[in-house]
Order: sequence, then C-alpha cells, then structure tokens
Amino acid sequence: MTDIGVYARVSTADQNLDRQLTGTTEYAETEFQATPADIEIYRDKSTGTDTARSGYQSLLEDVEAGAIEIVIVYEVSRIARSSADLSRTVSRIRDAGAQLHIVSEGLTVAPDPDEEDPYQTALIQLLGVFAELEAKIKRQNIREGIAARKESDEYRHGPAPIGFEKDSGQLVETENYHRVCEVLDQVARDELSKRKASQELDTSRRTIQRSVEDRAELYGL
Repeated sequence: MTDIGVYARVSTADQNLDRQLTGTTEYAETEFQATPADIEIYRDKSTGTDTARSGYQSLLEDVEAGAIEIVIVYEVSRIARSSADLSRTVSRIRDAGAQLHIVSEGLTVAPDPDEEDPYQTALIQLLGVFAELEAKIKRQNIREGIAARKESDEYRHGPAPIGFEKDSGQLVETENYHRVCEVLDQVARDELSKRKASQELDTSRRTIQRSVEDRAELYGL
C-alpha cells in the first residue's frame, strides 16, 4: 500500500482539527482503500503564513525522502495563504514524485505534468491568487477601519481596543495584534466560542463580542 500523509492546520490552540482530519482520512479510505496503518497524520496549530510549522515541514521532509507518496489536505488554505507559497509547496511535492489531493475542491496535482489535468492546475493557481488577494483586502480594510476610528469620539476619549495601544493619541498595534485577529476571526466564523476566545486573549466575553460585532473593521472581519 502506498504511504499516505494527511495534513491539518488550525490557527488557534482551542480550534478543533477533527473536521479536517475526518475529511482527509475518509478521502484516503474511499479513494485508496487505505487503513489507519497506511495513513500518517501531520498537524499544526499556527497561522497559514507561518511556513516554519513543524508538522508542515515534517510532511515535506518525508515526501522528499520518499516516505510519503500521496499528500491529502482538506483545502488549499491549510497549506498556504499566498500564491508564491502554494507554488513552492506544490513544486516540492511534485518534484519528489508525490501526488497532492485537495479534498474540498476535488483537485489533484500529479507528479508527472503529462498526467495532470490543465484545468485543475489552473484552478489551483487561481485558488492561491484568491487566498493572497483576500489577505491583502483584509489588510486594506484594517487600515481603513483604523483611519475611520480616528475620527470618532470613542477613539479620542475611550480606551484602546483589544490588540491596540495608544501612542501620542494614535492607535498602534500591539505585539499580539495578529493573534487577536486570528482568534476573533474564528469567533466570527463560529469556529470558536466567545468563552474560549476570552480565555485565549485574557479578556472578557463582552470585549470579544464588542470586537466582533462593533469593531470588526479593526480586525479585517
């Protein structure tokens, strides 16, 4: 039996990997008649833009060593958040002679370009472009949100929102700002409860709710 590697990633410690792992392992069982002994699971709890993830790196090392011949991920965003990173990842898997299967989109990257569906190749590239565009739009929305807040009385007289501090009257991102964005994004998507988010960020549930509902533009939600 060909050795199969499934990869799952989430952005916070409290978010559950089960949905991704169920989807990828069921795909392996259905498409390749794999048993649990045939499947190696790699996992990370970190951001998609952080390509130093230990599970991600271990997977690619095993692929390049010939230990894994089929890689299965649930969706493109699990392995990359930019078109450049996606291209590098796909190239490493293909150059090692392995296949890449993306479950939610029903796409396959074959090691031999002659065996690959050009439509699927183009679609994978587009998915990478859209993921990168989404990230850029999100950053632009955050900048516009901060600019709008500067004009409000709340900004001038109230405390800084979570993830920010005031410096000479200006909102400045704190060191954990990106972490705050990741957690609030999970809350907005109903993937993380307000209670767990408040524990993760050491704040109140009311602050979490207000950040998601009334200050979404500050976090690109």
